[in-house]
Amino acid sequence: MILKWIKLVSVFGIFVLCFLFHFMYDWCPNTLFSIFFPVNESIFEHLKMMFTAMIFYGFFDFLILKFFHQKKDNFLVSLFLSSIMSIPTFLIIYLPFYYLMGENMILNLTCLFITVVISQVISYFVLKSSNFNKLNIVSLIGIILVYIIFGFLTYYPPINDLFFDVVSEKYGINTYAM
Repeated sequence: MILKWIKLVSVFGIFVLCFLFHFMYDWCPNTLFSIFFPVNESIFEHLKMMFTAMIFYGFFDFLILKFFHQKKDNFLVSLFLSSIMSIPTFLIIYLPFYYLMGENMILNLTCLFITVVISQVISYFVLKSSNFNKLNIVSLIGIILVYIIFGFLTYYPPINDLFFDVVSEKYGINTYAM
């Protein structure tokens, strides 16, 4: 029962971190922050923000699990799977509405919240599963690889709707318009 409450708190913690992380690059523009935080208003950059909020909150989550003596053998697997699955989950929920209705803040926040809830349900079930200790190292490598891909796509984005910033009419961190 405690694990369910921890995951419920995680939903709200991650949701709040998404708000904070949305502005991190604007507050401190540098190469390192460009890998972790959104550099523009494209859908891709917001996926990066959501993933980073989940990974960052994972540090608090681990400490909370430890404090309440909860099983954490699968912690890195849980963190990686819930974070990586949030990307296609968000896209599946968000894109049909986005293409029908366009940019809408209420829609964005609702889809984000639903995605975070689903990701924490995934985390809950992975934490409750039998021991995946050997997959913890693979998960850590997976997190690092995701950030390498994020960094590359931030500086070299494909010409695609997911990477287009409709506000500044550009792709990625580049200053040129397409």
